[in-house]
Amino acid sequence: MPSVILFNKPYGVQSQFSDDANNKFAPLSQFFTDKSLRVAGRLDATSEGLLILTADGQVNKAITHPPKANQGRKQGKTYLVQVEGIATQAQLHQLRGGVVLKDGKTLPASVSQVSEEALPMPLWQRDPPIRVRQSVPDSWLMMTLYEGKNRQVRRMTAHVGLPCLRLIRWSVAGFELGDLGVGEFVRVDLSVDRLRKLGISG
Repeated sequence: MPSVILFNKPYGVQSQFSDDANNKFAPLSQFFTDKSLRVAGRLDATSEGLLILTADGQVNKAITHPPKANQGRKQGKTYLVQVEGIATQAQLHQLRGGVVLKDGKTLPASVSQVSEEALPMPLWQRDPPIRVRQSVPDSWLMMTLYEGKNRQVRRMTAHVGLPCLRLIRWSVAGFELGDLGVGEFVRVDLSVDRLRKLGISG
């Protein structure tokens, strides 16, 4: 039965197994020894949260390339984004409608402002902690994207004047981080129904 591993990737860990001597960030090999695993959708070393790994190539493709593997059904990715400043309605409207970046306009996204208490999970202390400016408040956004441009969330929020302080990926393609602690992971066997939702039959 195909399965995936849901991993709460800590800050400062790369989405790759090989160790680059010139890179200050830790590789995934410090957490996993199974060499058959592959990452299904990268997450920047300076971002935290849900990273999916699987040894099944078809599952990997369905998660990372949904337009072909999933008959065009989009697989959303939801992020919890701590930004510098308080978003205005105009800024939220910009993010929802798509913003023009150097590599093109982003697709429409689902964006809402949330209080820290309303986040879908309790926060953990990040190491190192975010920078704090006493004169500038910070706030949280929940953003669901349907594409994967490089460092897209950070570039989108910066574009509308809300620099990203902290970025946590909460869900990918229907899989959620849940109550996994930092550096923890769980293996999930994929039911026929789950495979069908990913666009995989048989």
